[in-house]
Amino acid sequence: MTAVPLLTPELAERLRANASVPDTDHMPVVKLFNPAGAGTWLAVELDEDGDTLFGLADLGFGCPELGSFSLAELQALRLPFGLSIERDQWFSTAFPLSVWAETARSAGSLMAAEQLLASARAAGT
Repeated sequence: MTAVPLLTPELAERLRANASVPDTDHMPVVKLFNPAGAGTWLAVELDEDGDTLFGLADLGFGCPELGSFSLAELQALRLPFGLSIERDQWFSTAFPLSVWAETARSAGSLMAAEQLLASARAAGT
């Protein structure tokens, strides 16, 4: 089985383009997750260094936070059963990062926020 890269060149380009437009409430471009745990990251920007992502991070402690995180560190993580951090290949959203952050904080996790926002999207709100 071939591992899916955390960022494709196209995704990296979209993230860099977002970073070039500061003070904007961007839509998350990529969702990364721990298949063996609660860790989830939504990225909206990628710095010029090609490593520093900005977005919403939820490590499973009930307090999702906006901030920066390292792509290299996420790629280097080795999880139980030979697993590693993965990219949700089917992730898409109609909501900007601020809505994700507010919903995740209220719900206590990014996973709960994803369910709430999917319901809102299906309801057309």
